[in-house]
Amino acid sequence: MKTNRHPFGFTSEAIIYPALLLLLMWLAHWADHLFPLMKFYQYGVQPGEVSSLSGVFFMPLIHSKAGFEHIINNSVPTAILLGTLIYYYRQVALRVFVISWLATGIGLWLFATNTNSYHIGMSGVVYALASFLFVSGVLRKYMPLQAISLFVAFIYGSMIWGIFPTESHVSWEGHLSGMVTGVILAFIFRKLGPQAPKYQYEIEKELGIEPPDLEGEWRERVRLEKERQAAIEELRRQRAEYWKTEQQRAKEEGREPRPPQRQQRHLGESPDPLRVIYTYKPKTPPTPPDDTTDE
Repeated sequence: MKTNRHPFGFTSEAIIYPALLLLLMWLAHWADHLFPLMKFYQYGVQPGEVSSLSGVFFMPLIHSKAGFEHIINNSVPTAILLGTLIYYYRQVALRVFVISWLATGIGLWLFATNTNSYHIGMSGVVYALASFLFVSGVLRKYMPLQAISLFVAFIYGSMIWGIFPTESHVSWEGHLSGMVTGVILAFIFRKLGPQAPKYQYEIEKELGIEPPDLEGEWRERVRLEKERQAAIEELRRQRAEYWKTEQQRAKEEGREPRPPQRQQRHLGESPDPLRVIYTYKPKTPPTPPDDTTDE
């Protein structure tokens, strides 16, 4: 018997928060176009530069203003993956998202090579969310979450090539930092949030309760039933034996039947029958009274 139900259910947060994040991204992008002198790219992360540490907070909101391809490519997976995270992992969604945002930038700042360029874009966070959803579903061994893992692998499986330095203008270090962050978070939060339903025997095992010996109980019931059937058969045999005649017993034993024994009387243990003698004695009539009187 299963003991708990899945914690999923529609929530408006799965739509509102991704929409607000997309709004911030697009507002920053339009501001970059409207105020080119502000050089928004300088709010990105330049690895190893202390003055660029603030980019950890702003880097995901800044995108290339050379066109709309960069921000569109990040907007769609951001909305899908963040909405999925909130819907299925609402208990840990905020922590996972905030840590992914910060840890991706910090990892990029610490380990990436400084080529005098700024790393910008939401793609690092996208990689963190995708890797978290995939690995977390595998670790929890819960069918709905495993389905999400397959969905992420099917839709965004080609993202794996983004962690390799194949193109000079792509921040593969940011992608790698995000992926590593997501995997680590999946292991950290594997005991929190939705879990596979547990069966009664699993809960009893965790509590140290010895499970019932079902096999032993079954064997005991079988033994008792056999004894009951044997007792019934013995009773039937005894009844049949009781009502057998001498001829039937002799036939079964292969001998001649014994002659019937004469019943003995218990009067002095004499084998002779009891004799009763009747003697007839006639009854004498009564003498009539004498009518003479003495005067």
